This record gives sequence, structure tokens and C-alpha cells, in this order.
Amino acid sequence: MSKPVPPLLGIAAYSGTGKTTLLKQLIPLLRQRGIRVGLIKHTHHNMDVDTPGKDSYELRKAGADQTLVASDKRWALMTETPDNPSLDLQYLASRLDANNIDLVLVEGFKHEPINKIALYRAAVGKPFSGVIDKHVIALASDEPAPTDLPQLDINQPYHIADFICSWLKSQS
Repeated sequence: MSKPVPPLLGIAAYSGTGKTTLLKQLIPLLRQRGIRVGLIKHTHHNMDVDTPGKDSYELRKAGADQTLVASDKRWALMTETPDNPSLDLQYLASRLDANNIDLVLVEGFKHEPINKIALYRAAVGKPFSGVIDKHVIALASDEPAPTDLPQLDINQPYHIADFICSWLKSQS
């Protein structure tokens, strides 16, 4: 029997703030703490994870609505969604195997009503208020900010991982 979708935690920030860089540091730190991590990343680009010329790419381009590519080490499911009006984060999260993950980190989807850690760097040149909404549970920044939210040092991924572990325990 499948478990319900694990808690979702967004990492929200302006482009150029370092979301992906931080996630590349956080994921191994969370794994070291025994947390199995799933990830959903939103992109605004017309992305393709398949390689032109490969059989799976050619078969998908021939009109397959779903293509699953599998090997002994991993598998990937590509689903064509040209008629969907917009992405549905909860639906995407439900596609993950909840039996194999404890937490879903979400990069992007900053307007979704999920708990988030907001990242902020003044050097990016955008307003602080633009990354804060009622779903932000902490702020990770490179300088103190005018907020009552818990503040984390964006350059200390160990502390951010500790915060996430504490938050995750409070979700069960």
C-alpha cells in the first residue's frame, strides 16, 4: 500500500540567488541525517530530458503520450502535457514514490501554498518583500533582514539542514 505524499518544502527565491547551489549542498546533508529526499524542480524553459537521435526520443516524438525509459540503475517517465493549462504541484508530488522518500523539496513554484524557506541576497537587487509570503517558515540570507521569521545563514547549509530536520519532525 502506498503512503501519502510526504511533506513538501519549497525553496523560493529570485533567479540568481542560489537555489540550485543550496539544494546541491542540502540534499547530501539531509541524506546523512537519514532523510530520503525527493525533488520537484520547476523550469520556465521548454526542457527535454531525452536525447535527440535515441530510440526513446524518436518514439516519444512519434506521438507517444507517455514514455518510460528504464535501465537497471534508474528509470524516467516523460509525459506530454500540451493541453494542460498549468502545472499542478500536488499532482506532480503524487507521482513520486512516497514509499521511498521522507521529504519533497520543491525548487520554484514560489506562489504555491506550501511551506517554504525563502532565500534572499541583497546583491541580486530585488526587493526583500518579494520573497516573503504567509507560507514562508524561515529566511536564509547573507545578511540580517527585517522579519520576525527564523533567520538562517544562506552560507551555512549545515544549519539549514538542521532547521529542515526539526521542521520535518514537527510535521509527523
